Amino acid sequence: MVRNGVDSLLNYRHLLEGKRVGLITTPTGLTADFRSTISIVHEHFHLAAMFSPEHGVRGDLDAGALVDTYIDPYTGVKVHSLYRKDSKRLTPQMLEEIDVLVYDIQDVGVRYYTFIYTMLYALEDCAKAGIPFIVLDRVNPLDGVTVEGNILKPGFKSFVGNYELAVRYGLTAGEVAMMANDQQGWKAELHVVPLTGWTRDMRFPQTGLTWVHPSLGMPRYETALLYAGTCLFEGTNCSEGRGTTFPFEMIGAPYIEAQQLADVMNAKQLPGVRFRPVHFKPTVSKHAGELCGGVQLYVTEDQLIRPLEIGVTLMFAIRDMYEPFSFLPPIKEGSRPFIDLLCGDRLYRETQASASQLLEQFAEDSRRFAELKKQYHIYM
Repeated sequence: MVRNGVDSLLNYRHLLEGKRVGLITTPTGLTADFRSTISIVHEHFHLAAMFSPEHGVRGDLDAGALVDTYIDPYTGVKVHSLYRKDSKRLTPQMLEEIDVLVYDIQDVGVRYYTFIYTMLYALEDCAKAGIPFIVLDRVNPLDGVTVEGNILKPGFKSFVGNYELAVRYGLTAGEVAMMANDQQGWKAELHVVPLTGWTRDMRFPQTGLTWVHPSLGMPRYETALLYAGTCLFEGTNCSEGRGTTFPFEMIGAPYIEAQQLADVMNAKQLPGVRFRPVHFKPTVSKHAGELCGGVQLYVTEDQLIRPLEIGVTLMFAIRDMYEPFSFLPPIKEGSRPFIDLLCGDRLYRETQASASQLLEQFAEDSRRFAELKKQYHIYM
């Protein structure tokens, strides 16, 4: 049976006993029998403070909602925000409250997903303060082998891409922490409480674990699988399905003719996916209350699917078919368009290449990253 790191935490109690423990977590911080990491640490150790990433430690905040410091009503423990308007870092004052910091959040294995940067920021801050950092490792739901996409360029760093990862990086959170700690020379005292029973070729359905949505926009495993490609639509004037029951699984806009787009995409015969014409009205976000035509993506074979290829191919098809399509402008003067931050480059906006040609360019980055990451593998 596959078990996440938290299920073995009490076997590593020497790392926490007698110390003021800080905890970064979300509702995905659960044991296999649904006990929360918060409860376990609070019951067995001195839980001195918690630190809230995007969506909050209890998962009650929307995407992008800022978090203030507050008292957790269930434990009475202070919760500091790591998703503030001015900073997403641990302050010296926060670090003075703890002797060790524990991280336990389910990742989705895709560069855009912000929890991994909450972890890396905290790891760097702990390294500077001389505070040990513990990752309770969790499965990569997309497997620990497959790499897709280009490597982020340093000039395009943001909170949706702050480290030189491939789009789909095939590492667990613990392995990413090891890689960054080494590559960046942080020299943190890093401990990874490992998974048990997981092998690198496993995807989430093979683990026997229960999917607990890591955020409100990630309700299913299939969502996470498609997200590596369909998240790109957050940088466009298409709806990425937010405000529907299938975020990142339905893509559309008022100007799209649903049947036409579905026919074009199905004719491409992309492996592991089919496209169904749909019409929907998002309740929030882009095109809220407007009727959108578009497609719903169905995973037919998760071992064959290449989600970034799907997302880029679909985005370029809509761009070429529908004149109203556009990339969203920068949010503020002097900032980069969001699509550039997702790409980690200007390529999606500026390339003259076709989708297939661009993906061929990315393949060399994928190969290099796949080779680099091997030295940080914990699991076979």
